[in-house]
Amino acid sequence: MIQNYIKTMWRSLAKNRGYSFLNIGGLAIGIACASLIFLWVEDEVNFDSVNTKKERLYIVKENQKYDTYVFTHSSTPGLMGPSMKSELPGVANTARATEGSTSLLFSRGDKSVFASGKYADPAIFNMFTLPFVQGNAASAFSQVHSLVITEKTARKFFGSDKDVLGKSIRVDNKQDYIVSGIIKDFPANSSLQVEWFMPYQIYYDQNPWLKEWGNQSALTYVELKQGVDPETVNKQLYGYIQKRVPTAIGHAFLFAMNDWHLYDDFKDGKKTGGGQIEYVHLFTIIAWIILFIACINFMNLATARSEKRAREVGVRKVLGAGKKLLVFQFIGEAIFMAFISAIFAVMIVALVLPAFNTLVQKQLVPGFNNPYHIIGLLFIAITCGLIAGSYPSLYLSSFNPVSVLKGIKLKDSGASYIRKGLVVLQFTASIVLIISTIIVYQQIQHVKDRKLGFDKDNLVEMDLQGDMAKNFNPIKQEFLNTGYVSDVALADHAIIYNGNNTSGLTWASKPAGSKVLVSQRYVTPEFMETSGLKVLEGRNLTMADTNMPLKMVITESMAKLMGKGSAIGKTVHGEGDTTSATVIGVVNDYVYGNMYGKPDPVMFWSVPPLHATIMYVRLKSQKNVEKSLASLQAVLKKYNPVYPFDYRFVDDQFNQMFLSEMLVSKLSRVFASLAIIISCLGLFGLAAYTAERRTKEIGIRKVLGASVPGLARLLSMEFLQLVILSCLVAFPVAYWAMHNWLKTYQYRITINWWVFAIAGIAAVIIAVVTISFQSIKAAMMNPVKSLRSE
Repeated sequence: MIQNYIKTMWRSLAKNRGYSFLNIGGLAIGIACASLIFLWVEDEVNFDSVNTKKERLYIVKENQKYDTYVFTHSSTPGLMGPSMKSELPGVANTARATEGSTSLLFSRGDKSVFASGKYADPAIFNMFTLPFVQGNAASAFSQVHSLVITEKTARKFFGSDKDVLGKSIRVDNKQDYIVSGIIKDFPANSSLQVEWFMPYQIYYDQNPWLKEWGNQSALTYVELKQGVDPETVNKQLYGYIQKRVPTAIGHAFLFAMNDWHLYDDFKDGKKTGGGQIEYVHLFTIIAWIILFIACINFMNLATARSEKRAREVGVRKVLGAGKKLLVFQFIGEAIFMAFISAIFAVMIVALVLPAFNTLVQKQLVPGFNNPYHIIGLLFIAITCGLIAGSYPSLYLSSFNPVSVLKGIKLKDSGASYIRKGLVVLQFTASIVLIISTIIVYQQIQHVKDRKLGFDKDNLVEMDLQGDMAKNFNPIKQEFLNTGYVSDVALADHAIIYNGNNTSGLTWASKPAGSKVLVSQRYVTPEFMETSGLKVLEGRNLTMADTNMPLKMVITESMAKLMGKGSAIGKTVHGEGDTTSATVIGVVNDYVYGNMYGKPDPVMFWSVPPLHATIMYVRLKSQKNVEKSLASLQAVLKKYNPVYPFDYRFVDDQFNQMFLSEMLVSKLSRVFASLAIIISCLGLFGLAAYTAERRTKEIGIRKVLGASVPGLARLLSMEFLQLVILSCLVAFPVAYWAMHNWLKTYQYRITINWWVFAIAGIAAVIIAVVTISFQSIKAAMMNPVKSLRSE
């Protein structure tokens, strides 16, 4: 019976090949798009799922309250981890690690490579799921100078050599480390991404300020005991730091690993519900919109072809078929077509997934052997079949058999209105996507074109390695002598990221109890000219300003905080009034850290080269970049021969800060285009059906003298009216959606009317191109053939 049913459906598909192709093609594209999005969503929501203790792992964050906002960060005192483990009964384990990733030079024989990683406590191997391929967690850091590396890093250091345990590697040309363990490579959807681990004790001993509760420069990971409520521990952490440092203004709390990737967005000390989860929600909605657009195609084409199946329905009813049986038959046909579409969608996914992975920068796999993926695909196919076949089945099964068999023409007005409404809905969704895509792109470009206050172009940043700091003056002079360099300077922090923050400063006009977060930068005097900062008042720093009494340069926003009048000559006192410094110059504000926010106040101090960590080189804009870099490499080879030439451009770092937004922009463009393509498939089918249905009318009009352009315009006008109506519906919806989205950004564009005009004109042009083929074809038909016979 099932075999006969399938044969019947195949015959039905074959009889209406053109429309079946449009239906199946539209659904296949829709299911393929949705499948790609759901693969991406699956990867996002399963971040860090490799960790078996994920439900009990946390990182300690801290809220610091200032005059106008609450600043949330993950920096904690170096003593906090061991203290929590010994004092808080709900804590099973803690591990400290360095912030960010530390890049070091690893040398073995004549091979030297840079690799980034973390100094961490040995407990990290038991808290996180880090499977050892060689060695084990218990003995990983049994020696001080131990090194645990990933499999990929082992191949980088040792090539094809598999037996590397116990072998030595020289680190930073200073100390030999023994490879004490090799762990599996981190999956791409892991928050922790490093190439090596070294004992935190080394870093702790090298930096004595970590032993002070008032200094916050460590990450603290926490594992809670089974069944412990994190809120109980949070109550104990509130005021935990203040017990050691009464003047501290921050309050610590636990932030669950479950939220690290998706919900790491805070405003005034509270999770906003934003962050990466916004993109997950956004693209999930887009996936269902595209599927719905594809289902609308099916509904429209199925009801449009109703006259072709009217006699079939009439005969079946006369032979005793009830309405329910017919409904099940037509829904069954829709589900059958949806399954065929799903098969084609799988082929499409397999073909385009490599390109999609490149776009989203992931390593997604179709996972056809994953039962959940198969179930998900079946669910999508069945859902599409039910939605797409629901209205056509009810409409077709409602035909009066007497009227049908007598040849009385069916009244199509009701179905016609529904088809028109579905076309409007379909194009409304597509136009909203087009408008949203344009505005997202505008917002990203608006921020990327923002005046930062410094010149990021042609600015090279290099970590100070080996003897670069000691040889700064001759290196600087030889850089300038190459003719490719205009300025060279040193600093302690990257210009585009946050610096060393402090809040315990006071000055004469500062209100009592006021708390302001100020960033401190230690630089050589050449930094202002090299970075492109302008001295607006007073003078620049000199090397003499490193001596007592201390002097500093501040930004405009800092000068405003210090009260009315000139800031030159005013004094700023450090915490506890132990030190003070006089303002000698004011430079323009510049944007760093949060590219969407307002420039925060900054203080610049003059620093000797040996205390800096970063070198900045300003290349001359008119010179060849490759030759410029080659000249830098040659100079560094002379003064720092054992270190490879390693550099980065600041404008590349700047672009890296917009990866999520740029991904949204690219995906929006792709899916908006596909939504339009699917909509046009349906419009093409409806135009063909309309032309076919009005064949006699066209023939009569041509006999009476109607021109081809006039007939084409007549056939197109009905659909163009629907597209224009779609624009009128889509414009306010798109404005509301994008206005709410833009409100989440401090620095944002205003929505211009011409965006809607462009989207509307584009939709109309696309519709005209889609319809015109069928309209012109119908208008050019020979009227003799059209009028020959019924």
